[in-house]
Amino acid sequence: MGKIKVTLVKSAIKRPKNQKLNLEALGLRKMNQVVEHENTPNVLGMVNKVKHLVSVEETK
Repeated sequence: MGKIKVTLVKSAIKRPKNQKLNLEALGLRKMNQVVEHENTPNVLGMVNKVKHLVSVEETK
């Protein structure tokens, strides 16, 4: 499995609670913060729920 870098590019202000909880579960709290996760179905599902707030890059 590879890794992905997830960057928060839009604010979570005025977003539904489930989207805020997904961002927190991914470890994203501040704008432009970057976190690295394993490329698993669970993580990809969380990223998919907030895809309009984050950018994703694949790394090795």
